[in-house]
Amino acid sequence: MKRVRVDQQRRTLPWIALGVVYVLWGSTYLANRYIIVSMPPLLASGFRFLAGGLLLGLIVLVVVGPRTFAMTRAQLVTAALSGLLLPAWGNGLVILAQSQAASGLTALLIASVPLYIAMLRTVTGDRPRRATVLGVLVGAAGLTLLVLVGPTGGSGGVSGNAWWGPPLVLLAGAGWATGTFLTARMGVPMNPFALASVQQLIGGTILVVTGTVFGERLHPAAIAPVSWWAWLYMALFVSLGAFSAYAYALATLPVSTVATYAYVNPVIAVLLGVVVAGERFSVLQLAGGAIVLVAVVMVIAAEGRTSRRPAVTPRG
Repeated sequence: MKRVRVDQQRRTLPWIALGVVYVLWGSTYLANRYIIVSMPPLLASGFRFLAGGLLLGLIVLVVVGPRTFAMTRAQLVTAALSGLLLPAWGNGLVILAQSQAASGLTALLIASVPLYIAMLRTVTGDRPRRATVLGVLVGAAGLTLLVLVGPTGGSGGVSGNAWWGPPLVLLAGAGWATGTFLTARMGVPMNPFALASVQQLIGGTILVVTGTVFGERLHPAAIAPVSWWAWLYMALFVSLGAFSAYAYALATLPVSTVATYAYVNPVIAVLLGVVVAGERFSVLQLAGGAIVLVAVVMVIAAEGRTSRRPAVTPRG
């Protein structure tokens, strides 16, 4: 009887972990929205990654030991480059854009990452499947619709409604995709948690320096409680919990199954934006978002037949 319960737990825990990834990463866009209510975006994001990287690094040191952080020069270059492109460029531009675009709309646009990766593979000599090419073309049509419609009618109370919000999200996605693509082809440390810790520390430092250079200042007394809670949620639960759950799910479930978070997260982000923050979406925005998600499903399904690597990497 005990063995049956253990077997049931082994089958259930990976799915629970994947559910945690769905919810936590899907909620990051809503949390960012509340952070920038009273925090400067780049400094807030930078200190969040510094806190998350330090905590994750300490846990790795205690559990595995300091040898985990021993890196060759090539591995250190990978960590530095991915720290620049993933947390600094990717997340940094996303939180900047969220002052001009609703959290749900931002999540729909950032779902373009697998499409970018498919294009990068093609440019560098990989011969894509026809389904992949079709998925990229469908996704481009959906993204074009989202950008042309813009944030009008869907800002849901964000601080601005400028035209550059959606394009900035697409630029963030390009950086994230490039970092994902390069990291998968360069030498990386054996322990993914050590790599994630170094990535966050490097990315967080870049964001803090950049924010300071561009005049951002942090005044703790002026920060609203909702921003503090959202920041703590991102620093602790998202940076630590989501990545740990992702690593466990990836080790126990098929890659194609884990990669579904790329199109489940935007759906959760849209629902949270509507229910919690009262964000509104026009029919054209919803249509564009649906087209993008269909395209992502097509690309991940096609790529999953030819590669054991995930089509996307975590955004924690």
